[in-house]
Amino acid sequence: MMSAIAAFSALGFQSCLDDDDNDSLSMTIPNAIVTVKPTSENSFYLQLDDTTTLLPVNITSSPFGNKEVRALTNFEIVEQPTDGYTHAVQVNWIDSILTKQPAPDLGVKNDSVYGTDAVEIVNDWVTIAEDGYLTLRFRTAIGSTGAKHFVNLLLNQNPENPYEVEFRHNAFGNTGGPMADGLVAFRLDSLPDTEGKTVKLKLVWKSYSGDKSAEFNYCTRQSTPANGAMAEVRNGLNLE
Repeated sequence: MMSAIAAFSALGFQSCLDDDDNDSLSMTIPNAIVTVKPTSENSFYLQLDDTTTLLPVNITSSPFGNKEVRALTNFEIVEQPTDGYTHAVQVNWIDSILTKQPAPDLGVKNDSVYGTDAVEIVNDWVTIAEDGYLTLRFRTAIGSTGAKHFVNLLLNQNPENPYEVEFRHNAFGNTGGPMADGLVAFRLDSLPDTEGKTVKLKLVWKSYSGDKSAEFNYCTRQSTPANGAMAEVRNGLNLE
């Protein structure tokens, strides 16, 4: 297997809260997706987008060690020295998502290794190309409880477009049962440098209704606007 199995808990997004809801309830909902970036001083900061950096003041070291990962978080801006960052923040909670490099091209073995199983890409605020990552919320049949799912991103599948990437899903035969949502982020640093320009990043995938594609505004280590509406979330997936 090309990567360790990652247990993925159920997503708990909500689009809005009533005015009568308690602050404690709002704190359970992610209000940002960030890149967790360790520093050489055994500390870390959060990259909210290409120009906004957040300095956590209530956590001294990254809960993910020296790994750079994408993560969901709930934070509040606080009035404290920022040490050169855009904002000082209190992190109420933070939870990493599966963060991977694109998969190596195996040629004729791509289908057998990376799979051709159907998946839907959810048009949601966390489905976004920013800070050098393509982060995707996807939906597929979960199969039996605890069943493994292998998700990957392939580059260089279209010789006429270096910015076309392909999402692959291998369900290992677990193609029935209830639908479930998952999150995964892919680092895009192996794509050609856009040299400050914004290009169209084309994502292609096999959906339950046939081949589909979507385009994202992409600039190397730059951010693009989030889009889409919230969608209903069901069970979690066991991903690798």
